[in-house]
Amino acid sequence: MNIDEIRAQFPILSAKVHGKPLVFLDSAASAQKPDVVIDAMSEMMRTQYANIHRGLHWMSERATEAYEAARSRVAAFLGASTRDEIVFTRNSTEAINLVSYSFGSLLKPGQAVLISEMEHHANLVPWQMLRDRTGVELRVTPITDGGDIDLEAYRQHLSDGKVALVAITHMSNVLGTVTPAEELVAIAHDAGAKILLDGSQAVVHRKVDVQKLGADFYTFTGHKLYGPTGIGVLWARRELLDAMPPFMGGGDMISSVTFEKSVWAPIPAKFEAGTPAIVEAVGLGTAIDWVESVGYEAIGAHEAALTAHALRVLPEVPGLSVIGKPKERGGVVSFIMEDVHPHDIATLLDRNGIAVRAGHHCAEPLMRRLGLTATARASFGVYTTEGEIDLLAETLRKIRQFFI
Repeated sequence: MNIDEIRAQFPILSAKVHGKPLVFLDSAASAQKPDVVIDAMSEMMRTQYANIHRGLHWMSERATEAYEAARSRVAAFLGASTRDEIVFTRNSTEAINLVSYSFGSLLKPGQAVLISEMEHHANLVPWQMLRDRTGVELRVTPITDGGDIDLEAYRQHLSDGKVALVAITHMSNVLGTVTPAEELVAIAHDAGAKILLDGSQAVVHRKVDVQKLGADFYTFTGHKLYGPTGIGVLWARRELLDAMPPFMGGGDMISSVTFEKSVWAPIPAKFEAGTPAIVEAVGLGTAIDWVESVGYEAIGAHEAALTAHALRVLPEVPGLSVIGKPKERGGVVSFIMEDVHPHDIATLLDRNGIAVRAGHHCAEPLMRRLGLTATARASFGVYTTEGEIDLLAETLRKIRQFFI
């Protein structure tokens, strides 16, 4: 992979921030977009934009074809058995809420949902709402001090057969932990539970095949995968989607309506009420094409090298501690620095053109588990270079000197 050729495809990387070249180390929050994604969305709006599915005119038919082609592209990307298993949402958060509301409505008091200590709020709050709405139990399985799922505790939570659904991250947005997804799935299924994997981070860094994983639900979001905001994906097994009630009501999710009753459309339309994110779906399909043109093998090797480099050079900064020691870590490194608040770290790095994230990263319970209130977080994309990580370390040294 030629990193200079890759970077040249991202126009924003030539920007300057406070007079300094932009060093973007916040891709876990939202990745930058290559020219092909920007151009595809612009071309869609310029030449063939119209509302979809219900129009009989040429422009609507072309827009419908483009939107549904994106669905087929996502299905192939995930290895879905049929394109009808792909539901477009606004993001992973909406996808998880859809499962919580719809599949969750089929659960009964006495059953339980199991999550882990390191979940993003998007994979925690919807299950709290389900608990409060229906009376199902919400269980939390712990992590080890290193930041991995405690598999023995996980098995124990499932041992009484009451857990109907496991909802767990495929890769932590704070620790970078890559969870043993296939093993988690097998344990859940052996206990009679369904399992949802939040793939918001994982799908960016590794090839995901839902058939190989064996999961029942998988979610991801476009804006982390070099695509646009406002478009996400829920994949679920067809038999589950068929059994689940709609999430929202309105146009396009019905086959017929009278004042007395409505009849739902077949999946996936049943879960896509109203005008969808048409242009964004096209952008997502293009982003997937772009990622696969680079290749996950090349992306994985590049990001593994970046992460290993960061784990070498960052701890050499006086007073800096990297958080977590998971067995397998993706391109996310959270850290703290003695006597310097993470918000100050991020602010001062920004003055030097370096963008990192600081705070609780929408994972407050995990922060409490770690005994922290906040961390700084550097996260890497396909366009990140080792030189940028070296500049991060060098600048952190200067910040440390400023505070002592």
